[in-house]
Amino acid sequence: MLRHLGNRRTDAHNVKIAALLSLSAGIVNACGFLGFSVLTTNVTGHAALFAERLVMEDWKASRVVALWMFLFLAGAFFSSLIINRIGRNQRFSYVIPLLVEMTVFLLIGFLGYRYDRSLVAREIFAGSLLFVMGMQNAMVSMVSGAEVRTTHLTGTFTDLGIELAQWTRAPEEERRALNVKLKLHATIITCFLSGALTGACAFRYLSYRSLFLPFILLLFTLGYDVFRIHGKRYYRKLSGRLSTK
Repeated sequence: MLRHLGNRRTDAHNVKIAALLSLSAGIVNACGFLGFSVLTTNVTGHAALFAERLVMEDWKASRVVALWMFLFLAGAFFSSLIINRIGRNQRFSYVIPLLVEMTVFLLIGFLGYRYDRSLVAREIFAGSLLFVMGMQNAMVSMVSGAEVRTTHLTGTFTDLGIELAQWTRAPEEERRALNVKLKLHATIITCFLSGALTGACAFRYLSYRSLFLPFILLLFTLGYDVFRIHGKRYYRKLSGRLSTK
């Protein structure tokens, strides 16, 4: 799903990764909001909050919100830097961002009970989620050739609306290409909303341990490519041995 780049990447790869990581981001968004009262998968709402805190001369809160926006940016920068500098093993450059993201989910899942609702604790916990969501968004965008965004829905809803309007007036041959885009964007929206619902329900019973769910999804995403490669190699070796008998 993630190791295929450029011309080797297909629409099916994009749909698969969009489904898994949008589901993960939806869970994180719901858990972050319920656990820390912060939207942790995008920075759009934080811009308005930052402006409102500045007008109210609440310098401490405005500093925290500014830090959250910076951390999302820093996550995107960190992820992009890794992917661009891996070199000949670029197909597996996504492993490092995924491992960092999984580590943050595990730490918050285990340490979330220590959250005392103080501004400092909120700054750390919410900021960590914003950082890894920035990482995920940049990673998926670069791997998919800017076809997939998984951490927010504003642009996806816009693209879906434009494509639906184009579909109603497009000739049959153009509709086939639009159908691919419609499927991708509908998948992102459906999975993100399903993840948000899952995260809200899970948080009610599991509290911060509900972040183990996106950890499991990312573990599957990481293992899918790795074990699929080894599985194919083993199958070829086994087929070769059987054919020589």
